[in-house]
Amino acid sequence: MSTDQEPTPAADDRPQQPSSAGRPLRAHARRNRENLVAAARAAFTAADDTVPLEGIARDAGVGIGTLYRHFPTREALVEAVYAAELDAVTDSAPALLEELPPERALRAWMARYAAFVATKRAMLNTLHTGWASGRLATPATRERITAAIGALLAEGARTGSLRADVEPDDVTAMLLGVFLSTAADDEPERTGRLLDLVVDALRPPGRS
Repeated sequence: MSTDQEPTPAADDRPQQPSSAGRPLRAHARRNRENLVAAARAAFTAADDTVPLEGIARDAGVGIGTLYRHFPTREALVEAVYAAELDAVTDSAPALLEELPPERALRAWMARYAAFVATKRAMLNTLHTGWASGRLATPATRERITAAIGALLAEGARTGSLRADVEPDDVTAMLLGVFLSTAADDEPERTGRLLDLVVDALRPPGRS
């Protein structure tokens, strides 16, 4: 049976009748969806090849019929994981600025972005096929990433801890260069060293 064809749900995967209030079932369905996205993210990050959907359902603690009710195709599941990860990356910048000085917030955010890129690599074939066919909407990923970098740089410039003469899109280009150059290495330590160098380059002259 192809994993991209919807199977006949097992008895315990058939839609349940909602309670009189309807709330418990909605909460249960929401948890199932969140568990599936989390399991898929972990699987896509760890795998070097196509990930069987049955394994994702098993890791999420649900049946394959439940997976297909939430995500009728592999592309739909991949898109959900990608969107959730992109939201998490871009939304983390303001939270990090509340917790850390700007230069440390920027470095922590770069580590979060690197983790996103690692997840994305395992989904690229499916994403590219979906974007090329028009079945998936092409996301404004670079624009959103650059906006997050801009917020971090602006706060750093305000406090004097980061340069004020840097274009956010130039930093995006630098980070993409780091990730492309280390894509085949599988050496997180080297990626970390290169990200440290990027942050050093963004500090004002004379500031260590």
